[in-house]
Amino acid sequence: MNTIDATALGGLREALRGSVITPRDPGYDAARSIYNAMIDRRPAGFARCEDLADVQTVISFARDTGVELAVLGGGHSGPGLCLVDDGLVLDLSPMRWVRVDPDTDTVQVGGGSLLGDLDHATHAVGRAVPSGIMSTTGVGGLTLGGGHGHLTRRYGLTVDSLLSADVVLADGSYVTASRESHPELFWALRGGGGNFGVVTSFTFRLHPAGTVGAAVTVWPVDRTPEVLRWYREFLPAAPDVLTGFFALLAVPPGPPFPEPIHGQKMCGVVWCYTGDLSEEHLAQVFAVVNEPAPPAFHFAAPVPYPALQTMFDELLRKGLQWYWRGDFFETISDTAIDVHHKYGENLPTGLSTMHLYPVDGAAHETDADDTAWAYRDALWSGVVAGIDPDPAHADAIRRWCVDYWTDLHPHSMGGSYVNFIGHGESPDRVRATYRGHYDRLAAVKRAYDPDNLFHANQNIPPAPD
Repeated sequence: MNTIDATALGGLREALRGSVITPRDPGYDAARSIYNAMIDRRPAGFARCEDLADVQTVISFARDTGVELAVLGGGHSGPGLCLVDDGLVLDLSPMRWVRVDPDTDTVQVGGGSLLGDLDHATHAVGRAVPSGIMSTTGVGGLTLGGGHGHLTRRYGLTVDSLLSADVVLADGSYVTASRESHPELFWALRGGGGNFGVVTSFTFRLHPAGTVGAAVTVWPVDRTPEVLRWYREFLPAAPDVLTGFFALLAVPPGPPFPEPIHGQKMCGVVWCYTGDLSEEHLAQVFAVVNEPAPPAFHFAAPVPYPALQTMFDELLRKGLQWYWRGDFFETISDTAIDVHHKYGENLPTGLSTMHLYPVDGAAHETDADDTAWAYRDALWSGVVAGIDPDPAHADAIRRWCVDYWTDLHPHSMGGSYVNFIGHGESPDRVRATYRGHYDRLAAVKRAYDPDNLFHANQNIPPAPD
């Protein structure tokens, strides 16, 4: 790829309503600082786009100069695919806006918005879009990967609520993709990642979710086998109004957890309930947590949905070292349970964790071929994450994550949620993620980005002519 000279960047700066940040500008280090501090890349420049015209200008500049291009939204990409050394970063972060239409129960969201922006605006009308579990995540990256979280069992994946997307394509043109307009592109955007263009806005269907029943239950880590055997049977049979992701963790040193268990290794479930929130009914719903073993701690209460979405923001703040890998699972086998128990007993740091997110319920009601998401038959999307603030521990958390994933992967379905593919994994992992949809995605790529301009992602190269 070509490099950018100062004269060319100066011309780009003059052409944009937004700003251009280079290594000589005071805000450069802040601009290249993303969620995962393990990523240390030095782009030649950041083009901070204020609007659609800015996005078109930057794409045309990258195409005409041959410079390598990356797209930055929320900056939560685990492998840091939103940054590229010596290339140009198209930064959507200024495009943070949300417009709620209560009459149609829809919401339009700017391409640089975060989940917290979306949740704040939609909560005002008692609604939500099913999305992730942290308010600092970018709407764009999460949606283009498929999107799962607390509301998946009730309302489906994020892409199941997507009605349309405004997209700037590799040739600089602008289209709106929906079921009626550019339907193949719309199909590919719903799970195919950032391969097909730059989405400047998303329009979603809204769902009732003003206040939810939030709960956290933890058991001593030596109870992991009993709890997981119970969980694998209980949750898929539970009504869709109840969900809960399983986790291995060290108890954080703060509320709501009592001080005597701070720092202890535990297994647990973080719950979300969207049914009757009366105190008596919530107590009945969560009485089941005593079935596998007596919990070390249990807390349940009605909370605003945005409060549940921000529960982990401070704990897992920007600037930590991260290394993660994921897989889909159709069952949690006894052998897999042994693997979880082994690595849960040996968490390498206080923030390292493993999560199993339910992706059944309403997510199974969408036909397998209706979106690019290829694992409609999965019950869980799992992620192993080594996390720590100290760069000196980077090798330890990476080794624990890779060893854990290596032992667990034979018990998986073979592919991963695309947003959980870690840095350094082979292109075969991308193909496994899309199963039989891969060739169709490659054909869409050929139609909309034949020169693979958008390749700083979990890349799907264009199909050959």
